[in-house]
Amino acid sequence: MSSQHDPAPCATGRITTPVTAELLRGALDLEHTGHGILPHRLPARARAQCADGQLAMAEAQPSGVRLVFRTRATVIEVDALRTKNAYQGAPPRPDGVYDLFVDGKLTGQAGVSGGNVLMMDMATGTAETRPGPPGTARFTGLPDRVKDVEIWLPHNEITELIALRTDAPVEPLPEGGRKKWLHHGSSVSHGSNAASPSATWPALAAAVGGVELTNLGLGGGALLDPFTARAIRDTPADLISIKIGINLVNADLMRLRAFGPAVHGFLDTIREGHPTTPLLVVSPILCPIHEDTPGPSAPDFSELAAGELRFQAAGDPAERAAGKLTLNIIRDELSRLVQQRAADDPHLHHLDGRALYGEADAAELPLPDRLHPDAATHRRIGERFAALAFGADGPFAGERARSVSA
Repeated sequence: MSSQHDPAPCATGRITTPVTAELLRGALDLEHTGHGILPHRLPARARAQCADGQLAMAEAQPSGVRLVFRTRATVIEVDALRTKNAYQGAPPRPDGVYDLFVDGKLTGQAGVSGGNVLMMDMATGTAETRPGPPGTARFTGLPDRVKDVEIWLPHNEITELIALRTDAPVEPLPEGGRKKWLHHGSSVSHGSNAASPSATWPALAAAVGGVELTNLGLGGGALLDPFTARAIRDTPADLISIKIGINLVNADLMRLRAFGPAVHGFLDTIREGHPTTPLLVVSPILCPIHEDTPGPSAPDFSELAAGELRFQAAGDPAERAAGKLTLNIIRDELSRLVQQRAADDPHLHHLDGRALYGEADAAELPLPDRLHPDAATHRRIGERFAALAFGADGPFAGERARSVSA
């Protein structure tokens, strides 16, 4: 099996199939653009309620979104217009990857060339879009038999799907009865620094758990927003997890007085649509710079020219007395709130994020930019989450509310 990256005209004998909701999983909304279809991970009503550019960028990056169909095609081509992030003064970031699965096995990877570039200046907080042409992700040499195909879209590039071409017909793939897992979290859940879209920790955990993933990990956007809670409430799901904490510290968004009621409100809204669905609340993984130091997080430009963008905590530990949030404060409050609510909600569960990545892990696999895990750490977190949540004694395998300690 080979893959190529360059755009090409439609070859003789290729069948063009419109990209519709029947062929996509993991998206909550599809927008028709001047180029094609833009998958969104938040519905239009939610997007209309927040003008934040970071959230708009994150939810339009299709983490966990995949094309799914059945075909006997030996050649598959996807025309797409990407929007890739870049940072002023830093080397280019890695290109997005399309992961091809055939009958459940990773069979090939490809990318697209060209596309738009969103050039961000971290020093001034400004951004400029530099337009570019569409490209084609091409997979060839596939087995000449009827097979189930999944193409995971790049988790870190906004992707407008223009055309799906094959050398044999495609048809929608029945869902197969697997449980639907909906997960919400920060850039760690979104997949920041993961090797590819199927290698984000939620995707890895979903593969082990044998579930259908909808990933609402939103880089910088896990902020207890009511519109996100309503999106979760209104989305079909058999299992739900929410990972809360790091973005509230990053953004220095609220104080302890507001945090508890906001968590209660978020959970109340989810329960309006999913009153008995297993619901797992996950506290932050270890992040040494913010364990006991409040936010906001601030960029460290000292090694940007060498391609290293790091972050530092800009708050003062003394500000905790005034209600500023740290990760340890958030973990304690989440544990208390879940224990309180679980007395009346036997389907509510708690997981201490340090069970996924704790002090020993940080010593072995430190966060490269002090905030985000690398590819190896995504794999470790995914494997641990799968064992703790989907294992025989995990909250997603039984109905008894429980708490997993660090």
